[in-house]
Amino acid sequence: MKRVVILAGGEGTRLRPYTTVLPKPLMPIGDRPVLDIVVRQLKAHSFERITIATGYLAELIEAFFRDGESYGIPIDYFREHEPLGTVGALSLIDGLADDDILVMNGDVLTDIDYAALLEKHKASGAAATIATKTRDIQISLGVLRFGEDDDPTKLTGYDEKPSIEYTASMGVYCFAPRALAHIEPGKRLDFPDLILRLIAAGETVRAWPSDDYWLDIGRHDDYEQAQEEFESVRDRLIPPD
Repeated sequence: MKRVVILAGGEGTRLRPYTTVLPKPLMPIGDRPVLDIVVRQLKAHSFERITIATGYLAELIEAFFRDGESYGIPIDYFREHEPLGTVGALSLIDGLADDDILVMNGDVLTDIDYAALLEKHKASGAAATIATKTRDIQISLGVLRFGEDDDPTKLTGYDEKPSIEYTASMGVYCFAPRALAHIEPGKRLDFPDLILRLIAAGETVRAWPSDDYWLDIGRHDDYEQAQEEFESVRDRLIPPD
């Protein structure tokens, strides 16, 4: 069974004051909540079951999506009664030891091929696969470079407003069942710590480099960009009914 767990329990502190009344996954992009877009995409990619891990304002998410009948895909819920970090809930959700799963944040706006990502992950034999995106940061200041000799004040270079390229996690992951054994049930654990545990245990963790459209709407800048761009990318993001 192609199953996905959507992590939707966070308080959305980076997106306040909007998230004082709405959980991040219900924040509107154009004419619909971002999680509505995600659920429609997962159905179009032939996923067969969605589990939404809720916490903050859980009742609003559960009331909106209910059992998934209106979307044509079964939806169930795991409600956190205390914060378990970004991946702690995975150790308490039934049935995740049966097969490799897709796990994703509930505030991701992307047109990535979720099904292809999961199939590639399974074929690789990796314990975990992380969808990644290359981005550039433009630093608006002059950046100084120093030598490594005994004089820490001696300059060796000066870069005016440099651009730095980095690889970021898209908030979309795949896990083999054995990866979840590294999560202690009921204990708080964040995603980076799980990945470091897997690496320390000698497990293989791979990246899925993506050129797809992607915004993390948990950030004000990305949320505003999503609002501005939505109509121009609507057909890429929302599958036909």
